Amino acid sequence: METESKLHKEFLEAVNFVNDYTDPLPADLLLKLYAYFKIANRNFSHPGSRTPLINAFKANALIQAKNVGMEEAMQKYIALVNQEIKAKL
Repeated sequence: METESKLHKEFLEAVNFVNDYTDPLPADLLLKLYAYFKIANRNFSHPGSRTPLINAFKANALIQAKNVGMEEAMQKYIALVNQEIKAKL
């Protein structure tokens, strides 16, 4: 239980870091983060963009990550933030 709460805390810190990050991020990274975020939060609703192409990219990102579990999604989200954003600061 303690590792679960530690993982959840690290995940929330990573999400907040991304939300506060102001520099542009590559679209492929954003799509991976989107998919892992949705899975980690067990939010399986359809993408809500008004642009069909963006919805298609988001749906594709979710399909690519369909075999990822909730905890693994949190771990992958944290790893992406650390490797692709924080490491380059």
